[in-house]
Amino acid sequence: MDSVRALLIDIDGVLTVSWQPLAGAVEALREIRDSGLAVALLTNTTSRTRASIAGTLSAAGFPVAAEDILTAPAVTAAYLADHLPGAHCTLLNSGDIREDLVGVSFADDADTVPDVVILGGAGPEFDYTALNRAFGHLQRGARLVAMHRNLYWRTDRGLQLDSGAFLLGLEQAAHTKAVVTGKPSPAFFEAALAHLGVSAGQALMVGDDIESDVLAAQHAGVTGVLVRTGKYLPETHRAASGEPDHVLDSFADLPALLR
Repeated sequence: MDSVRALLIDIDGVLTVSWQPLAGAVEALREIRDSGLAVALLTNTTSRTRASIAGTLSAAGFPVAAEDILTAPAVTAAYLADHLPGAHCTLLNSGDIREDLVGVSFADDADTVPDVVILGGAGPEFDYTALNRAFGHLQRGARLVAMHRNLYWRTDRGLQLDSGAFLLGLEQAAHTKAVVTGKPSPAFFEAALAHLGVSAGQALMVGDDIESDVLAAQHAGVTGVLVRTGKYLPETHRAASGEPDHVLDSFADLPALLR
């Protein structure tokens, strides 16, 4: 582990569940930061802005600021600016994240047909009317951009459906394929590495999703660490498309691995 200069860390299911710190996570992150390693928190969370996430984590004791956090909405905004500048977009998401969608133009007028349908995180807003409206836009030629493909995530009430389950239906019904901007998109990991100023070989990714967090990072050349918290399931691990570089019971065990 002598070559590791930076850590990429998922939040939900790794540091917290339902924004409550997991046992030993605060202390482990403090020890890691005290050791001088650079840190970026990578999250597909789409219900909160970077500032809100940083405020919640900081209040719980994590040594984190907004500039340490890279969110799927922020990467989505960068993708749209680079590939579809000036596009009129409509957003289907649970939570107000427009603060992180800097420069994105929204077609809020019901009579305006958008150029892009952006799919964020699922919640009560993903009802029949909203999904059918998105389906209609896609039939009329709108592009589909999804912040992630997560099928579910863990909360204090157990596993809950996420937007990946609805995304599959929209893609099939509209005969289209979404551009995914968050994890497991290689662009997400590339943005994080550039943010920290390190190469893939100098970084380590810690996550609870074996495919989107860990194996995706390993495909990008980053060392992967899977933790058995959050959405981790033994059956998902056994059926995965590859094997993590390391598997830990929790984030609290990471300092010992690094040592």
